[in-house]
Amino acid sequence: MEHKYEREYGCLILKMPRELDHHQAEFLKEEADGLLVKYPVRNLIFDFSDTQFMDSSGIGVIIGRCKNVRFSGGYVKAIHLNQQIQRIFKISGLMKIIEID
Repeated sequence: MEHKYEREYGCLILKMPRELDHHQAEFLKEEADGLLVKYPVRNLIFDFSDTQFMDSSGIGVIIGRCKNVRFSGGYVKAIHLNQQIQRIFKISGLMKIIEID
């Protein structure tokens, strides 16, 4: 399954799926890692505009990509979080390690 993405100004923007559960997480992880190798960008943005649900495997995907990008000196940001996803970010501690817009 292919996810949507954009590249602009040294940034990779990943459009997150409607449901980021364990089924989607493995595909997303592999695709994100492949895109980061194919397009060596410094910064990664997760776009949650369509996401309605996320479980712990989705949190793992975000943390793993965050470590990879920060290792190379880049930053990670999350955008367009609805109330449910904001709550998950807050409870999981993601808000402390990822910039939210």
